[in-house]
Amino acid sequence: MWPVPRARAATAGVPVEPTLNDDGLYTQSWFVETFLDLKDDLKEATASGKRLALIFEQRGCPYCKETHAVNFADPAINAYIRDNFTIIQLNLYGARTVTDFDGQQLEERAFARKLGVVFTPTIVFLPESDAGKPGRNARDLEVMRMPGYFKPFHFVSMFEYVRTKAYETEHFQKWLQAKAERLRAEGKEVTLW
Repeated sequence: MWPVPRARAATAGVPVEPTLNDDGLYTQSWFVETFLDLKDDLKEATASGKRLALIFEQRGCPYCKETHAVNFADPAINAYIRDNFTIIQLNLYGARTVTDFDGQQLEERAFARKLGVVFTPTIVFLPESDAGKPGRNARDLEVMRMPGYFKPFHFVSMFEYVRTKAYETEHFQKWLQAKAERLRAEGKEVTLW
């Protein structure tokens, strides 16, 4: 859908420059603030017709800033993600309590270690439901992970890949290559890097 990154422009409340929250993390006004009970968060996201994703970031992270200053600043990418995903931002070194799907309560930093998140940004995508999977934790349930900074084309494509559940049948790299070839066949330029 996005063959080339679009120019950054202030459009309908989409921030051009990222803003900092009280923890010193770059953030978006539409990120969801919750009680961090992931079972409840997943139910609410699914009930609203969206997928749930957790974004782990840390203060001073240049790639986190780039994610906000470039990817989220693109009005089309921003709108697609806002329309299709509930995003919960977590601090890699934070102390807020997160209740995992298995009922375990951990500080954000311990939860990040439990999920094997070691750098930022990392986005963990969760399934539409945890039904039939009692006792599983978020690491067991995650359907996809974006490990680090992705350029805009790859970034939005990962969200599309998860939204369409392509992960159930196709490897991301093959799916991405097919998408790029399809766009080129339509005469559109594809900027991969």
